[in-house]
Amino acid sequence: MDRSTSLDIEALKMTQEQYMLAAQPNHLQRPPCTQAYPVGIYGWRKRCLYFFVLLLLVTMIVNLALTIWILKVMNFTVDGMGDLRITKQGVRLEGVSEFLLPLYVKEIQSRRDSPLVMQSDRNVTVNARNDLGQLTGQLTVGSEIVEAQCQRFEVRSSDGEKVLFSADEEEVSIGVEKLRVTGTEGVVFGHSVETPHIRAEPFQDLKLESPTRTLTMEAPKGVEISADVGDLKASCRKDLLVQSTEGEIFLNANTIRLGNIPHGTPASPLGPTYPKQTVYELCVCPSGKLYLSPAGTGSTCHSTSNVCLWS
Repeated sequence: MDRSTSLDIEALKMTQEQYMLAAQPNHLQRPPCTQAYPVGIYGWRKRCLYFFVLLLLVTMIVNLALTIWILKVMNFTVDGMGDLRITKQGVRLEGVSEFLLPLYVKEIQSRRDSPLVMQSDRNVTVNARNDLGQLTGQLTVGSEIVEAQCQRFEVRSSDGEKVLFSADEEEVSIGVEKLRVTGTEGVVFGHSVETPHIRAEPFQDLKLESPTRTLTMEAPKGVEISADVGDLKASCRKDLLVQSTEGEIFLNANTIRLGNIPHGTPASPLGPTYPKQTVYELCVCPSGKLYLSPAGTGSTCHSTSNVCLWS
């Protein structure tokens, strides 16, 4: 109780002292009042700020509208964009597409019910490279030429087991059972040709020709030339040589004709002359040249052997 009474007395004294100090005249000079400046943005700065805020708002609205329009026009969905669809197997593209830069893919497939068409204004080039980026194969389809560059070019059958055509630096191989050439000028070979059989089409002629050089046919076991229905004709401008080194030359026919054989004339008349000689004797010169001599009661080859002097 005494403690609370003492606290009240002290509080009363403090209040009296404050009253006395307030009642006394204040002889201290107060500092003069300073000029107050407004705080904030006013004037043209405020108008520029509002203008930029309004311009930013308009830009945001236009940008948002363009973004929505692009999404609508390009048909953006969760699966892709337009005709481009992203699936688990890869990327699926429908319709006509244009690629302005190189396209790097692992596999290109068309739909099951439509073909795959690749078009270009200049050419279509397909390149294959190894792990080091070096070019190992190239296929170029141009307006005037189709060019393939690789170590070996092969064309296989539909099942992929048989090689129909193959080409490399060493040889060109054709694996089909029949090779047909339908050109009017035939086939021109710059070098030798190896084949077991050359045959013309039915009711067509077979012609082997070398216009400016020699035509040679060689075989280790034999060369057979046969015409089962028609004629066999061999013609040349100069000499026609038929030679057998170890065998014989066998002519087997019902009739053997030798045309344009020269006629020998006797140095003196052999007997009575006839207006037209119809029977001749076949004679042979030492050089092998054949000539005809008028037939008589005996051999007349010796009397007409002057033909051998001209050979």
